[in-house]
Amino acid sequence: MKNIGANAMQPVTVSIADAVALTGLSQATLYRLIARNELDAVKVGRRRLVRVDSMMKLIGA
Repeated sequence: MKNIGANAMQPVTVSIADAVALTGLSQATLYRLIARNELDAVKVGRRRLVRVDSMMKLIGA
């Protein structure tokens, strides 16, 4: 995830790779949480993007 600056808009979604880096959870765990509807994600083309608000809620931030 790129850090553009303090005044930049915060992302609404992040890639699975960024979600792994931000949460410390494995890729397999994230996909499992998505499959169980415990983590919200959207599919754009072939990419799966995790909703940041759902990820933050999951980790209690």
